[in-house]
Amino acid sequence: MGRPDMLLIPAIDLKDGQCVRLRQGNMDDVTVFSDDPVEVARRWIKAGARRLHLVDLDGAKAGEPMNLAAIQAITEAAGDIPVQVGGGIRDEDAVVACLEAGVQYVILGTKVINEPHLLADLCIEFPRHILVGLDVRDGKVAVDGWSKLSQHDLLDLAQHFERDGAEAFIYTDIHRDGMMQGVNVEGTRELAEAVAVPVFASGGISSIDDIRRLAQIQDSGVAGAVIGRALYEGALDLAEAQAVVDEVQSQS
Repeated sequence: MGRPDMLLIPAIDLKDGQCVRLRQGNMDDVTVFSDDPVEVARRWIKAGARRLHLVDLDGAKAGEPMNLAAIQAITEAAGDIPVQVGGGIRDEDAVVACLEAGVQYVILGTKVINEPHLLADLCIEFPRHILVGLDVRDGKVAVDGWSKLSQHDLLDLAQHFERDGAEAFIYTDIHRDGMMQGVNVEGTRELAEAVAVPVFASGGISSIDDIRRLAQIQDSGVAGAVIGRALYEGALDLAEAQAVVDEVQSQS
């Protein structure tokens, strides 16, 4: 069997039912890109997206999913295209609500760092549906909406979560998120080499060169990338980027 295709995953951030983007997670630095996130989802699928990444920003603030109606409308529009969602998913009820809305993967963050047994319990209850978002600044994992740095070393924590049953990790370099400054290739590679489960890069992806650099480290376990602002501002064309990834993979 060959290696699975590397996925380029468009991000759709939901706030007040709209599609927005933040800079460095700052809820006060919001750009509204569309008041119709379902249409945005259809656009990315038409461009060739093989998965979609949703973030419930209101949910992240409230501590529970707040945009379930929009999420379900997107999963219905997506059809067979898998959808992953994060933001406010902090207990079993929230996981169930997202899965019932048609989501394939749910992303947990702060809660599983603060409550170590939660991840293992959820992975037993919902096998192959639980991803973990690792938001990192200077080698430490940030919590509580990036407002605090935990004392946990990234690689130690990731290996612990892998043993608990995490299906994959989404690695975000906080310094770069939404800033169009380029992806942290070395940080992504280091994490991917430390675990056996897939790792998705996130934060700062701004050009086709970033995509090419990530594609060249697929063998490290980098399974894809979540892309936001670069797509919305036209700095990156999804179909072109996926073609680059597929070409690099075919040559390796």
